[in-house]
Amino acid sequence: MTNLISPKATDSLDTWLSFLEKSHFKPIDMGLERIRVVAENLNLLKPAPYVITVGGTNGKGSTCKLLETALLKAGLRVGVYSSPHLIKYNERVRIQGENVSDEDLIQTFDYIEQNKTASLTYFEFGTLAAFDLFRRAELDVAILEVGLGGRLDATNLIDADFAVITSIDIDHIEFLGDNREVIGYEKAGIFRPNIPVVIGEPDCPQSIIEYTKELQCHAFYRGADWHYKIENNQLIWQSQNQRLTMPMPQIPIPNSATALAVLTQLPFNISEEIMAQAIAETQMVGRFQKLTDKDFAKFSQNRPLAQVIVDVGHNPHAARYLANRLSELKQPNRKIYTVFSALVDKDLSGIVEPLDHLIDEWHCAGLDAGYRGQSGEQVTKKLKAVLPTAKSFTYENVSQASLQLFKQANAEDIILVFGSFHTVADFMLWLES
Repeated sequence: MTNLISPKATDSLDTWLSFLEKSHFKPIDMGLERIRVVAENLNLLKPAPYVITVGGTNGKGSTCKLLETALLKAGLRVGVYSSPHLIKYNERVRIQGENVSDEDLIQTFDYIEQNKTASLTYFEFGTLAAFDLFRRAELDVAILEVGLGGRLDATNLIDADFAVITSIDIDHIEFLGDNREVIGYEKAGIFRPNIPVVIGEPDCPQSIIEYTKELQCHAFYRGADWHYKIENNQLIWQSQNQRLTMPMPQIPIPNSATALAVLTQLPFNISEEIMAQAIAETQMVGRFQKLTDKDFAKFSQNRPLAQVIVDVGHNPHAARYLANRLSELKQPNRKIYTVFSALVDKDLSGIVEPLDHLIDEWHCAGLDAGYRGQSGEQVTKKLKAVLPTAKSFTYENVSQASLQLFKQANAEDIILVFGSFHTVADFMLWLES
């Protein structure tokens, strides 16, 4: 425990967040012992009558968003806890589709700080705050996005009524292990005995299969129990008992199909019409998001001639998906430039290699992200170690790189901003400056 002075209920949200970042002796402290004691003391272990916990390497956020949209349309009171945020911390907690206010966050932060019985990390503190806000909101359903792994993640304090695994790939190896079997076991830690489980990963690790059998979960596997395909510009989803014809999603198709699998298994009345409306409407900021004239209308910076795409992909699985989407746009007379940066603990080789044949120029920028940030020079050095022939340039920050490309790119070109939530957030903040 540090000797920091706690903020007051009258202090700003920024003051509170700065305090939370420094209030525990290390930023990530895996395990549930400390936080469980606090949660039990504050009666936070049942934030809603029905809890859906969503884990996986990628696709968690968009799956949660589609589930939220459908459940709201079905008339339920819904809360979502997700991370990380893109611009404002408030994005992490949504109640009835709206981000919670600064005032509500400060109130619950103050309540937890006044009553906690153990030191908490930034993420643990925020997780308990979400549980408290959900409990006060008298929800029907809480949707929890796992932050890191599953078994030891703070969200796993709650006994889920329904668990989801979206995908499995290599990421966070220092915490989760360096192979899919070990990582699968960590992700499956969100399962509970006899509950329904949807698996969206087509190549499911044996560790997950064995764990579902051990707990006698009612497992619903992609490729075995449900399938999907694209036909006549529609998403066709099918299980043994049901066939759904949906509009083309605006979020990644595998995540949409996984969410549909969940919706068909929930104990709520969710019609096919509601599912179709949710599929058509659900969007995610920063996931292969093509900025439009409408997006640029509120920005003071000059608009670029080129198409701008932002993507928060920050691991090999996300990079492969991004490469597939970009390949659809590649043309002989079109250059693809990227404003790129990544956190120091990320597998940079796995992020850049899938895009090597698509990117014409890498504009590498530094990130001011605390202990996980790195300079543009460091990013460029790592890039060249993996892609020695790549054409690259170095910048102090995302703003400098973006300004250069806004001047340089032609109308037929594409500017891709990707590599981290921090990279995209810095870009969006620069546009608004």
